[in-house]
Amino acid sequence: MTLVPGGGFPAVRPRRLRVSAPMRRLVAESRVHPAQLVLPVFVREGIGSPQPIEAMPGVVQHTIESLVAEAHRCADAGLGGIMLFGVPVEKDEQGSGADDPDGILNVATRAVVDAVGDRLVVMTDLCLDEFTSHGHCGVLDAAGRVDNDATLQRYAAMGLAQARAGAHVLGLSGMMDGEVGHVRTALDANGFGDVTLLAYTAKYTSGLYGPFREAVASSLVGDRAAYQQDPANATEALRELAQDVAEGADIVMVKPAGPHLDIVAAVAAHSPVPVAAYQISGEYSSIVAAAERGWIDRDRVMMESLTGIRRAGATVILTYFALEAAALL
Repeated sequence: MTLVPGGGFPAVRPRRLRVSAPMRRLVAESRVHPAQLVLPVFVREGIGSPQPIEAMPGVVQHTIESLVAEAHRCADAGLGGIMLFGVPVEKDEQGSGADDPDGILNVATRAVVDAVGDRLVVMTDLCLDEFTSHGHCGVLDAAGRVDNDATLQRYAAMGLAQARAGAHVLGLSGMMDGEVGHVRTALDANGFGDVTLLAYTAKYTSGLYGPFREAVASSLVGDRAAYQQDPANATEALRELAQDVAEGADIVMVKPAGPHLDIVAAVAAHSPVPVAAYQISGEYSSIVAAAERGWIDRDRVMMESLTGIRRAGATVILTYFALEAAALL
């Protein structure tokens, strides 16, 4: 420790840079900006008005009309993007609604792109789980297991449908081996070389997805541990990163964000492309529920959680708090 001659007190005082809010703001190393935030939204077929999601207070299943209004709010708030998830009325084993041009997600995508496509990055979830009667992220084989390679064919069709609907970014969330390369090849072969691919490079199986299952009316029985990553493992995230980048991923993502900030940091340290992180439904609902009980300050903890994700290395953050955070920022 450096001491003042004859005084015995430290000459180096880091606290000088913490003495006031303006000083702390001046020297802050990590900042969250609205343009880095993406709002995930749900659009449901066959409803006449937005439907509240009980497990996610403040979040709703939108109609097309209310979704477009929400997209305008996102653009006006300066958010970076919006991520669309579709909730169909009918499901089947193949997830046929996923690549139907008249399916809810593709119809909603066209509406949002038409409304704000020049002001906001429009992202779509590319996964079959919302559309399959069994709730898994792919098609099943005769033994009831997810068939990786047959699923890739469905993802390619779904990717082309979303690209034709005008999506700027496709969120490849299914965790099938070879998914990025297969969809990239299909897009390039059909004139969609400018469509961006967001790879869910490290998508861990988690109990925190529970509220999301309600939001998309999931039909899943069991879990997805056979294809999503094991929370006990870290090294395989870097293996997935290398594979996704080699196959053509433009952005890579870690999900859930909060429990896996070490993985966000590791991916950010090695990735040659931008890194995103998804603060998922259970993370959102935990903060909201604790705040509703008066146990924590909602705004403070919200911003603390987002700053932590940003500090770990994410340059894009998907969060249900996006509009609230933008208002504070």
